[in-house]
Amino acid sequence: MERWSGKVAVVTGASSGIGLATAKALVQHGMTVIGLARRVDKMENEMKAVKGAGKFFAKSCDITKEADVIQAFEWIEKNCQTVHLLVNNAGTMKCATIEEVKTEDMVNIINVNIMGLLHCTRQALHLMKKNGHEAHIININSLAGHKIYDLDESVNVYPATKFAVRAISETLANELKGKSNKIRVTNLSPGAVRTEIFEVSQLKPETIANFLYLEPEDVVSMILYAISVPPHVQINELTINARGAFYEKKA
Repeated sequence: MERWSGKVAVVTGASSGIGLATAKALVQHGMTVIGLARRVDKMENEMKAVKGAGKFFAKSCDITKEADVIQAFEWIEKNCQTVHLLVNNAGTMKCATIEEVKTEDMVNIINVNIMGLLHCTRQALHLMKKNGHEAHIININSLAGHKIYDLDESVNVYPATKFAVRAISETLANELKGKSNKIRVTNLSPGAVRTEIFEVSQLKPETIANFLYLEPEDVVSMILYAISVPPHVQINELTINARGAFYEKKA
């Protein structure tokens, strides 16, 4: 991690869960971290006690709004010059069948999980390419982006958005291939992680009880691993799960 000390990281969804844990770890490793989320006060309060050589800046940003993202990255360029690491972490889901899900909920899931990721990736790429340095984009995906699990409840388009993120990651890696390009892309897919997303999703307690959980810090350890390998190494895909995790519906 020494080569990342003093470098600039952008973490989306940094007010809780994986995003917050990632921001804390990167600051502890000496990086300048810009957290993008709507809950600025929560980010600032959560990060107050973090000790490390790095710095943290909380920026209000709704990643579903392209104008918000552009404004945030304009601030980043003005104050930090560039971005070395982008962690596309923000995500959401809502429990309902495809037939019954409200249109506004479905659109929000698509906008957060796909369009928000694309908005941030495009802006980060502009700065990464402009400055020509080593850089890394990590897309926090889900095992639901690899397989449709047979749960007792439906989360409608959530798996579809995560399959899309995996396709976007692979497409981006293909676009950035070549020895002259210093930007790497990693698609990181964890199983169930103990975060606020299950509260937001409104899954039934008995459904949630079937999961064996990873902690946000488990995912962070994989992020640190992915960015710590030698620059010539490309980790395209990482999947992690809690040991013995059960995802299929019980017979």
